[in-house]
Amino acid sequence: MSAAWETVIGIEVHVELLTESKMFCGCRVDFDAPPNTNVCPVCLALPGALPVPNERALEWITAIGLALNCRISPMSVFHRKNYFYADLPKNYQISQFDLPVCHDGHLDVDVDGQATRVGIERAHQEEDTGKSIHVGEGGRIHAATETHVDFNRAGVPLVEIVSRPDVRSGTHARAYAQALRRLILALGVSDAKLEEGSMRFDANISVRRVGDAELGTKVEIKNMNSFRSLERACDFEANRQIATLEAGGTLTQETRHWDEADETTHPMRSKEGSSDYRYFTEPDLVPMVFGPDWVEPIRSALPELPDQQRRRYVELGLDPHSAGVLVGSDTRYGEVFEEAVAAGGSARQAANWLTQDVTTWLRREERSLADTPLEGSHLVELAELVAAGDLSSNGASSVIEGLLSGEGRPRDIAAARDLIQISDADALAGAVDEAIAAHPDEFERFLQGDSRLIGFFVGQVMKLTGGKADPRQVADILRGRLG
Repeated sequence: MSAAWETVIGIEVHVELLTESKMFCGCRVDFDAPPNTNVCPVCLALPGALPVPNERALEWITAIGLALNCRISPMSVFHRKNYFYADLPKNYQISQFDLPVCHDGHLDVDVDGQATRVGIERAHQEEDTGKSIHVGEGGRIHAATETHVDFNRAGVPLVEIVSRPDVRSGTHARAYAQALRRLILALGVSDAKLEEGSMRFDANISVRRVGDAELGTKVEIKNMNSFRSLERACDFEANRQIATLEAGGTLTQETRHWDEADETTHPMRSKEGSSDYRYFTEPDLVPMVFGPDWVEPIRSALPELPDQQRRRYVELGLDPHSAGVLVGSDTRYGEVFEEAVAAGGSARQAANWLTQDVTTWLRREERSLADTPLEGSHLVELAELVAAGDLSSNGASSVIEGLLSGEGRPRDIAAARDLIQISDADALAGAVDEAIAAHPDEFERFLQGDSRLIGFFVGQVMKLTGGKADPRQVADILRGRLG
């Protein structure tokens, strides 16, 4: 990217809430249900059906706003956002316009070790649309032979979190999205599953000359459901805009689609403004009042948030990077770590295994920690085997692979994989004698004071024992021969 240009990105994040029922009716929220079975006159917009707000959803958006350091509006109202699409049964969406529930907040984000603050413009409550299922090659609308509509999702409580244009790159966008997902998971208000669309991203991207105060022409990229797509789409679009402007072209305010296959953006439609949606106050819903009696009990019930958790881990002796990994997007990391520490394990040792051996295996196998049987007690038992000299550090790595694969408890895995170290003094002494007899010249130099040869002889004994000798005991035996 040219150093003469600055990328300006604002991100809209849609989060489906894990309430039992929909936003304005009593229909069950169940994404595994057969198509069009969780529907009723309200979410299908049949004449005469009236909406009733979901109280739990309003509690949870308040919690989201407080966790994002937002101000909670003392009074908020719902609006009708008018547009026409096949999966929108009302031909309008009940949403919010100028009086959202939450506004003027911020989220602190770590980008490559540097703290940055992304402003939160607003977080507002709305209802989700139905789901269009495009039948045909690739599941995309442009290649579909037919389209089916499932209204089970229509009316599911949705929170839209809108950032200020404070993001400056695809890497920055990814870090912000990951930090926001960690916060949502910590609150327990959504499963935030990207692959299932319960958390998805829109990015508004423009570029301007470095030093310019005025924003450039904005392009929106819709419905990205992975951190990788968000990062790459933002960087591609910024580079596309810069190339267009440097070639003397002009940009159009439009909505574009990110194509994961060819990693490019493609035009979808001209970008709508707020006037195009013809917002007006929802006549079937009264204004909502969020006074201290509503807000403060929710504030006091907030759980430990990721930033607080990270600081606590650093106080336990972890380095900031390890603490950040444990508070990452897979919440099971923190749970296993907490289990290990609560069972008396070393915080640093448990963190090292989780952030190194465990992470390496999960990436190689393309698995998540939540999909494995690993528990904190396993790490404590593993540490005891190492401390007792029954298992080497290399052997511990092998046992971790067995734990993640579901092969049993640490000692059973170590025995089954023939990893238990030889700690019998007589057996080790015999192996030391054999190594000395095979290398008399080196042993003579060792006796004359070449202490570096102790590592050589430890290595020879490890070869003779198939790597199962306790190297610490072998070193002690060799030092004893010096006496």
